[in-house]
Amino acid sequence: MEKFDQIIQGQTPVVVDFYATWCAPCNMMAPILQQVKGSLGEHVRILKIDVDKNPEIAMKYQIRGVPTLMIFQHGQRKWTGSGVIQADQLTSVIRSATSSSQQER
Repeated sequence: MEKFDQIIQGQTPVVVDFYATWCAPCNMMAPILQQVKGSLGEHVRILKIDVDKNPEIAMKYQIRGVPTLMIFQHGQRKWTGSGVIQADQLTSVIRSATSSSQQER
């Protein structure tokens, strides 16, 4: 949990994918997240959290269903969504959720 907290404190936006290995929609998100990472490169980090292996993090963020995605920047949650989200929509969400921080640089 300490390492998770350190990662989400950074300036680079972090997309956290709360998933389970048995979840078919979660498996659909893997290539979508790769596509988003390919589009945004070093401007985003992708972090996958298996809710079955990390129940304390799932409980802390009240994960009730998977997949659930959250965007963090500077330790603050900027956005939360659940279900399968297409790459272009997720890319837009990341840009808009973190745009105020990007402009402050």
